[in-house]
Amino acid sequence: MKKERANKRLLVRLSIFAVAMFGFGFALVPFYEKICEVTGINNLIKPAAAVENTQIDKSRWVTLEFDSNAHGLDWDFRPLQRSVRVHPGEMIQIEYEVRNNGDKAIVGQAIPSYGPKHSAPYVKKLECFCFRQQPLQAGEGKRMPVQFVIDSTLPADVNTITLSYTFFEIKGASTAPVNDGRQG
Repeated sequence: MKKERANKRLLVRLSIFAVAMFGFGFALVPFYEKICEVTGINNLIKPAAAVENTQIDKSRWVTLEFDSNAHGLDWDFRPLQRSVRVHPGEMIQIEYEVRNNGDKAIVGQAIPSYGPKHSAPYVKKLECFCFRQQPLQAGEGKRMPVQFVIDSTLPADVNTITLSYTFFEIKGASTAPVNDGRQG
């Protein structure tokens, strides 16, 4: 009997302790928010100011012009935008469209060129169709992205950059379609 009474007392004490700890956990939330507000650490009450990319040079504009050629290929190849105006340091994505008008599958590779020539190191490509060979079946067309940043250290005297791509046929390459997850 004595053991049973001791067990009941222990159960009551543990239950009170569990309820008190649960209440303490709820009491910590406003306490934590007040500490964060006072110290400025991980402030949950006031929304953080918008984070600005400090690598973008908003004091100047650069015009990018896009050109395309298909050397010796029966392909239509063109940029969807002829030009765009951007701040150096700003990420840009444009698309080119290509269509094989011939009656056979061909693999092409695009080679970029830049004008003025000394601007090439300042064009930082993140994604480009020119990184891979492009197989196109007869009559097939697709859109291909180019994603890049103009380095903010671009010399101040460069206000316009022309980015030109020329597609060349890669003879002997496999013309099997590559499934890269994009539709075209």
